[in-house]
Amino acid sequence: MAEEQLPPDELVSYLESAAEPHILVDRQHRILAANSAYRAKCGDSQEVVGRNCFEVSHHYRVPCDQAGEACPMALSVASGERGRVVHLHYTPTGESYENIELAPIHDVHGNVAYFVEKFEPLAVARALAGNDELVGRSPAFTRMLEMVARVAPTETTVLLEGATGTGKELVARAIHDASPRAGRPFVVVDCSGLPETLFESELFGHEKGAFTGATTLKHGLIEAANGGTLFLDEVGDIPLVMQVKLLRLIETGTYRRVGGTELRRADVRLISATNLLLQDQVAAGRFRQDLYYRLNIFQISLPRLRDRRADLPMLVDTLIRRVARSRTLRLSQPALALLVAYDYPGNVRELRNILERASVMCDGEVIGLEHLPESVRMIAKADVSLNLPVAAEKEGTPVTLKEIETDLLQTLITSHQGTRKELALKLGISERTIYRKFAQITRLRAGLD
Repeated sequence: MAEEQLPPDELVSYLESAAEPHILVDRQHRILAANSAYRAKCGDSQEVVGRNCFEVSHHYRVPCDQAGEACPMALSVASGERGRVVHLHYTPTGESYENIELAPIHDVHGNVAYFVEKFEPLAVARALAGNDELVGRSPAFTRMLEMVARVAPTETTVLLEGATGTGKELVARAIHDASPRAGRPFVVVDCSGLPETLFESELFGHEKGAFTGATTLKHGLIEAANGGTLFLDEVGDIPLVMQVKLLRLIETGTYRRVGGTELRRADVRLISATNLLLQDQVAAGRFRQDLYYRLNIFQISLPRLRDRRADLPMLVDTLIRRVARSRTLRLSQPALALLVAYDYPGNVRELRNILERASVMCDGEVIGLEHLPESVRMIAKADVSLNLPVAAEKEGTPVTLKEIETDLLQTLITSHQGTRKELALKLGISERTIYRKFAQITRLRAGLD
């Protein structure tokens, strides 16, 4: 057997000099060196050198791309360039979102010999820390988070597209809080709640005497947002006559108050949101095409909750603590199975309302099927594949969220009548993740974990 090649001392020394967590890995994902910052952040009671990076960072038994997540090494190998992804990592103090950048290191023959992986805390993750409605690790959620992380530090105009209840205002605020304008105002304009006659006055302000009832000078929301971020919620509802004036504001950075002659300058970053398909609105003549192109510089799509069902256990855990702060509540396994199966036309906002209602209806510590709204419980009757009655928990035995998730997945995997691919699509996770979860369940039931 050929003698194992050790990494150059100069490369190891470089890692140690870096302030951010860095590791050196080979093509087999094995950690060859780790600096002090990495050991402090990701290390535990075991030595990290010699272990696989996916084991230390994720507690996985297989590489990330085999566990349903993007793998920076796989991306780098495919492109020949740096790989960059957002991951949720395990640390001694809990899980945290990290921006991972992996760079290939070539030998004298031009072959990739090692990879240097750098970890940076995601600034937008800190901005999301207080938002219990914006948590997840599913591919759909992580893709959205990657887009948010890329655009937040810039001045680029952003368009958020998503159904009602997906958290568009929360994402907009997170972008603002992770931007250079974080200490300045974040002003929300509800475009759907303003009548056409008042829209211009609310947005641009008006001079005293500009119209009947204008007894004083009024500063508009643009002035209130000066130096900060202006968030136009439901921008598709802006009246056509006002779209022209908004376009002028974007193109020139100037505007006039209603009844005024002075040209005023606006220093705002613009974030828009809509639950409509603006392209369809343009085609129907209800939205100006030139304004659409001005707003749609960097588009982010917010996934519906039914497209990221794998996030349900995590979301339920955080939201239940939010809506019932003074109590220790948990869901029975049948109740959680039902919540995972439900389609949520109102998305995360509807889930929060369901849990708040259930906490009011529940007198004990366990939320059961009987505490859920009738509209949700109808699924139990309509979808016999859930097999909910056989999933009851043991009487009087405390159940952890992980145990609930394991039992839920076992119920769904073993009772699903279609293919594994169909089940993966239903849960919002990859087919590889289904197989990995099934293998974990098998090991747990055999007492191997």
